[in-house]
Amino acid sequence: MSLVLNVDGPRWRDHLSAVAAANPGIVPVAKGNGYGFTLGRLARKTRWIRDRGHEVGALAAGTYDEVPELEQRWDGDLLVLTPWRPWVPLQNRNLIHTVSRLEDLERLLALEPRARFVLERMTSMRRHGMSASELWAAGELLRKHPGARAEGLALHMPLAAGGHYGEVERLVNDYVGASVPGERAATIWVSHLTTGELGRLRQEYADFTVRPRIGTALWLGDRGALRVTATVLDVHPIDRGEPYGYRGRSAPRSGHLLVVSGGTAHGIGLEAPVGDHSLRSRANSIARGGMDAAGFVRSPYTVGGKVRLFAEPPHMQASMLFLPTGAPVPSVGDAVDVRVRHTATTFDEVVID
Repeated sequence: MSLVLNVDGPRWRDHLSAVAAANPGIVPVAKGNGYGFTLGRLARKTRWIRDRGHEVGALAAGTYDEVPELEQRWDGDLLVLTPWRPWVPLQNRNLIHTVSRLEDLERLLALEPRARFVLERMTSMRRHGMSASELWAAGELLRKHPGARAEGLALHMPLAAGGHYGEVERLVNDYVGASVPGERAATIWVSHLTTGELGRLRQEYADFTVRPRIGTALWLGDRGALRVTATVLDVHPIDRGEPYGYRGRSAPRSGHLLVVSGGTAHGIGLEAPVGDHSLRSRANSIARGGMDAAGFVRSPYTVGGKVRLFAEPPHMQASMLFLPTGAPVPSVGDAVDVRVRHTATTFDEVVID
């Protein structure tokens, strides 16, 4: 009676090994809901990757709140991606902090002179990071603190595949010019570069260690290894005009109401804004808006080979679907496929073969 993430274990593990082998020094990212797998499972799987002989540079947490769960299952270096701020307690001296403001670097060194940290440079994404002049000032500050433990440069690039190398080269040159001291300062921690761009970076900056931070492409990169299913909880025949649901809607035609597991508590029916601004995406949005206005909303559930409509908005832990007359009707207890956004879905169970 659950919303279940089913994983083809051998295929998924082969994918993890292949990605790690292609990206030496990989920094797996475990954040949020753990890409649907949970944070603890990703920490254990990162250890599995390392134990298979692959070089793992560190494990990356999204926020400081996620650190305790990851620390229980990972014994290596732990990088926190959210920049450190002065109100964050320094409870763990082994964490690698991300520092994105010069004033925060000054405060961090005052509170914990032996803190480990990376310096984040502002990219065209413009979320966090220092300017070139701030980075150079940071280098000058660190030369006055010989005990500081700078762990390198952090770059968070936009998601678009490819085309970032020119910007990366410019930003790395800014870092080279800052002359940041430290045994491990010649390290580049970077997200969202292609395999070709990473190879070029290693070749052109041979004195640097490159640490590719990889989340989605690692954990969710082989969607064929992942299948999400929901349980059919109830099936009810319904005639045209009969009322149903919380809001007493009338059935638009005869058919069946299907009650399936998965609701708003799981993330079903909750949609984040999309970044695709193509004409096709806009046309799809207009089409969906027209369906919404008419009371017909596509669900993520597939029954009988077709995506079915919600009979009404999802409930907290279950959803009601409408099957028109003639559609194949599953039995109570059957599993139906669900297409979800893994990073926004909480599963009742994760089953790995």
